[in-house]
Amino acid sequence: MKELGYFLNIDKSAGMTSRKVVDLVGRAARTKRVGHAGTLDPLATGVLIVAIERATRLVEFVQAQEKIYEAEFILGQSSDTDDVEGSITAHEVAHEPSRQDIERALTSFIGMIEQLPPQFSALKISGQPAYKLARKGLVVELKPRPVTIHSIELLGYEYPYVRLRIRCGSGTYIRSIARDLGQRLGTGGLMKTLRRVAIGAFHVDDAMKVDEISPEALLRYRLPLRHGVRSLPQITIDFEQSQRFFWGQAFRVSGGMAGENIAVFDEEGNLLGMATSSDGQTMHPVKGGFREFNKS
Repeated sequence: MKELGYFLNIDKSAGMTSRKVVDLVGRAARTKRVGHAGTLDPLATGVLIVAIERATRLVEFVQAQEKIYEAEFILGQSSDTDDVEGSITAHEVAHEPSRQDIERALTSFIGMIEQLPPQFSALKISGQPAYKLARKGLVVELKPRPVTIHSIELLGYEYPYVRLRIRCGSGTYIRSIARDLGQRLGTGGLMKTLRRVAIGAFHVDDAMKVDEISPEALLRYRLPLRHGVRSLPQITIDFEQSQRFFWGQAFRVSGGMAGENIAVFDEEGNLLGMATSSDGQTMHPVKGGFREFNKS
């Protein structure tokens, strides 16, 4: 079966933009149809999912999956970017927080919370990224947004350094957690380092390094379309249902599942596309036209 697209799991280096990684992959793959799921700031390292050809149509579904980060914060400081790359202000701290103080403060971030994005972020304000306006010295009025944080594990603490492992949903700003934790502790806080460990089924232990990118390496590291939806709910449908899916028509299933972002496969194991269902029985196609290769 003809290969129509694939994913690459790349361990982005510090100091490099996500766009630069995409450009490198595009040249190696000899295609302009390349995208990525979940931008990483230049400061950050770790998992950057790059989609090639038809895999770009699955980016929104990959990006929406759960993410795991490991981060180091510095207490006693703050900055206009909420990380070490901004203009830093030192704070006098009369009482250094104990480990128990930090663990207690972190519990307030668990669950669905309202989070204020950093002033220097890619969120659009009147059509322009907030960071471009902030660089001009303009006051950027951002509103808190709902995000989901599943868990925060305190990996280590030796004042002023706090190391965390954070499992969260899409749209969460780790820099904002550093800022808000510092505010709750009364010390100020900013992010020193950030490493994305995983997005869905993509883990940094399996990622290729940026300096490995080449036409030959893309053949070794490419991942089939089904890998991008491996962490999502899945159903397998028969030939008649597959025909209805192909034509964009709703179809009925027994023992299905309700919800959004359901991956649909045919009986031969080919990814057909994505569907949604409100009752777990009637499936509505939302994106189709996929075929995938058999990864050896």
